[in-house]
Amino acid sequence: MLPVAGNTASVVQPASRNGDTLPLCLSPFSLRGVAFANRLVVSPMAQYMCTDGMPGDWHATHLGMHALGGAGLVVAEMTCVSPEARITPGCPGLWNDAQTAAWRRITDAVHAHTPARIGVQIGHAGRKGSTRPLWEGFSKPLAEGNWPILAPSPIPWSEANQVPREATAEDLAAIAAQHAAAARRALLAGFDLIELHFAHGYLVSSFLSPLSNRRVDGFGGSLANRLRFPLMVLRAVRASVPDAMPVTARLSCSDWIEGGFTPDDAVQVAIALRDAGCDLIVASSGQTDPQSRPTAGAMWQVPFAGRIRAEAAVATMAVGGVTEPSHAEGIVAEDAADMVAVGRAALYDPWWARHWSHALGAPLPWPLPYAYGGHFARRHVLVHRHAEGRPRS
Repeated sequence: MLPVAGNTASVVQPASRNGDTLPLCLSPFSLRGVAFANRLVVSPMAQYMCTDGMPGDWHATHLGMHALGGAGLVVAEMTCVSPEARITPGCPGLWNDAQTAAWRRITDAVHAHTPARIGVQIGHAGRKGSTRPLWEGFSKPLAEGNWPILAPSPIPWSEANQVPREATAEDLAAIAAQHAAAARRALLAGFDLIELHFAHGYLVSSFLSPLSNRRVDGFGGSLANRLRFPLMVLRAVRASVPDAMPVTARLSCSDWIEGGFTPDDAVQVAIALRDAGCDLIVASSGQTDPQSRPTAGAMWQVPFAGRIRAEAAVATMAVGGVTEPSHAEGIVAEDAADMVAVGRAALYDPWWARHWSHALGAPLPWPLPYAYGGHFARRHVLVHRHAEGRPRS
């Protein structure tokens, strides 16, 4: 495995089980003071099922189910730092005590009943805010009850969306402070990790992209200037939580548009984030402009994670088109990333990590009430291998 600069990430060599070497994607990994049982991750996926930012039974069921599924880390969806920071009225928040207590109920259950760690993604929607849930139309404005939104520049997401107000320096300082307050609440809520949403065209991401940031002050223009607000947010969060708590960032590593943010930019941003205390980069891309046309496919974003890991010397998480156990094992074995996240495939199969472990020949232990499911899986895998002419093992 490639060395990672600094002392925030610990790359653990594959463990053994009954004398056999574990697949690398199932080997343990650590960030700061948090150890993960394996390197498989459930990505944050928006549910839009809250009222007044309060997570409830849906989130307890959704996140608990995925934690039982066997991944080493489950990350809750983008949780907003203020009511105005929401994407939709159904987004969760961490801006008051009631929300903190509601999240605590969920994290306590995950910790009590599973070996999984649970993280939370915090962020601000920016110019993509005040819209409907995805199933009612992508980034479609609310039919009524829209709230004012802000952005680095007064450029709407699309012709159908409202024109955002250009954020002032005072606004940015206040929003960084809101991120810090949300991070402190995340700690009180029992989360093990914080992921900052610096991707997908939301507020911080829109500062990084020259397509959405046309400012002429110290927050616009050069990449160094466009980085000022992301670094302000990261430093505020890092200073608000203990040294032992990992803070990561999801980054759109390309706008997929000529003249936009590039993979070269992503490497420079990753270095700056690393130096400011970021422990891992979740290497995503796109969704920063409605004209973006990425070339998607199997493992299509993995090269971003590999390049950042190699050139910025920071731990990375690979996302995008990871749908097979061989994908996850190859990504870690080839030093493309330290952790591997699955999103849509996890919605289809919440038990994907356990199923993949069987396919890789190193079954994860099942919860006792589900032990017979594990017996079935072993028989199914053995029969499948025998049918294909492979020896039983």
